[in-house]
Amino acid sequence: MPGHIRYHRLAALVVLVVAGAWVATGKFSAVGSEEARAAQKSPAPAAAGSAAGGAQDLPTVAVTAPVYEDHSREIVISGATAPDKATTLAARAAGIIHALPVRKGARIAKGALVMRLEGPEFAANVATAEALLAQRRRELSVAEKLNKSGNTSDTALTAARSALAAAEAQLSQAKAAADRLELSAPFDGVVGDVPVELGEWVQAGTPIAKLLSLDPIVVKAEVSETDIGLIHVGSKAQVRLIDGRRLQGKVRFVAAEASAKTRTFPVEVALSNPGGQIPAGMTAELTLFAPPVQAISVRRSVITLSGDGTLGVRAVGPDDVVKFIPVKLIDDTPDGLIITGVPRGMRVIVSGQDMVKDGARVTAVAQPAGKPLE
Repeated sequence: MPGHIRYHRLAALVVLVVAGAWVATGKFSAVGSEEARAAQKSPAPAAAGSAAGGAQDLPTVAVTAPVYEDHSREIVISGATAPDKATTLAARAAGIIHALPVRKGARIAKGALVMRLEGPEFAANVATAEALLAQRRRELSVAEKLNKSGNTSDTALTAARSALAAAEAQLSQAKAAADRLELSAPFDGVVGDVPVELGEWVQAGTPIAKLLSLDPIVVKAEVSETDIGLIHVGSKAQVRLIDGRRLQGKVRFVAAEASAKTRTFPVEVALSNPGGQIPAGMTAELTLFAPPVQAISVRRSVITLSGDGTLGVRAVGPDDVVKFIPVKLIDDTPDGLIITGVPRGMRVIVSGQDMVKDGARVTAVAQPAGKPLE
């Protein structure tokens, strides 16, 4: 028992010594003070971190410097081939067809005989008028000699001259009547149709043959009123025929008045067609090219809208401040949209454009230039 009491006394003495040593260090009054001082010192690094991260807080967007190129908008429309000239030749007098040397599909030259009517009496009238004219010339020659020698009056000389003029007029009428018996080709072409037969009686004005001029061949189409201002005579054109042939031509006609029903403007493109290899009436796809303008190509996703619905893109200048730029859509190609209106020196935002507003400063990360912008 005395040993047990002695052990507790020893333990109490050790505790007393340790407690005294701790009090001597003075740390007993700093309970929680280390945590407080740590809390007071921690804002400084946080503030420094905020200052250092100011740039990191700016929105980041991807930008690309646009590539400017001359672009000719393609206007693709449907059309059909047509003859350069087409006319129906008609009989100029009544009578029986004596000669009909043409046939459907044949090629004939300008001035070639198409038809001749029977008319022996017309040839006789011409011969009679020629004989009368010769007689009147002789009579005038005699009258002039007699008048010069004083053996005839001036009145007789005047009468002889009048008779000669009448004979000349009579011969002209006879020849004109005989000429109306024949029908000739007014230009080189192809005979499209011959609705009469040899020996048939025809009246004046009866259709005899249809004549087509196929060189050049003409492609006729109609351009919308929104595109007609881009097309003019002489504009380059490309034609793709239904059989796959591709040909180059030029616009030779642009209508000054729109069709009342369709509000479209007829246009014509002339194509060289030696030998008439391209027939009339063939379906064709016509591509017209507008005058070239400087433009850039962008992906469709780059296009955005302003608050009032204006079509445009967002871009940044050297100061990395966002600016909305209205643009004009020139063309829609498989590679992207062709637009104009972006000033030089601006970089187009190609990613993140819908997450920033006008006037905002951003961190612009350059992307490789391409076509379209990407």
